[in-house]
Amino acid sequence: MTALSQQECEACRADAPKISDADLKALMPKIPDWNVIVVDGIMRLSREYAFKNFAQAMAFSDRVGDIAEAAGHHPAILTEWGKVTVTWWSHKIGGLHKNDLIMAARTDEVYGD
Repeated sequence: MTALSQQECEACRADAPKISDADLKALMPKIPDWNVIVVDGIMRLSREYAFKNFAQAMAFSDRVGDIAEAAGHHPAILTEWGKVTVTWWSHKIGGLHKNDLIMAARTDEVYGD
């Protein structure tokens, strides 16, 4: 199986199905540092990344923005001194799509670079 981060994101339409519970359960071990949260009734993936200072946190946020723009899929990014919280979900479907897990895996790769 191709690494999750190497899989292609699909164009997400408003009528696209949300990820199934079985697929979510199968894929979450590939992004073990991410948490499923529910905000305003919408399931999302969230992870906090630690940095030594604001400049490193800002640089990471910029790189995450670059991969998001390249994929046409955009997260919520909260940049603070020494940490960045990234939250992925598919706005069009109001929940999680496989794209969100793919982008979470890509975000982890950015952090590891």
